[in-house]
Amino acid sequence: MDKLWAPWRVKYVTEMIGKTKGCVFCKMLKERKDKKNLIVIRTKLSFTVLNLFPYNNGHILVLPNRHVADFSKLTEEENTDLFRLLNTTKSLLDKILKPAGYNVGMNLGRVAGAGFPGHLHVHIVPRWKGDSNFMPVIGQTKVISQSLQTLHQRLTSQHQLLAKKKSSD
Repeated sequence: MDKLWAPWRVKYVTEMIGKTKGCVFCKMLKERKDKKNLIVIRTKLSFTVLNLFPYNNGHILVLPNRHVADFSKLTEEENTDLFRLLNTTKSLLDKILKPAGYNVGMNLGRVAGAGFPGHLHVHIVPRWKGDSNFMPVIGQTKVISQSLQTLHQRLTSQHQLLAKKKSSD
């Protein structure tokens, strides 16, 4: 059996979750400080945000704006918007990072691994051949090749460029 060792995530699990009062995602939306909060895209019903403790470079969360814990609680319009945004986000990552593949998924409920079980979110994690190596296991270190701020700037700039091009077509 293969195991995913992620010791760098212990800080996220033990510190961030324990200190957060209320929903961190709802707070981000209300603040409207997208650069500070690393929000990449907002739509009418959904948004994307870079994961603060990524498994890999480009690890993004795609979320509905409304605070719901399970996708069965989404309206049809929210569901459509969420998955359109997931597709847009993947296209952006394709263009900027050019990964060889992706892990895409949801953890529903704390026992399933959801760090924030009250607010549904879809993980999209770019993958490259050889991106899991000895570093996390031997050195208890995960190598992320780009700062979150740099990646945020590249993604938002590309998204704005594509939006302008689409509106002029």
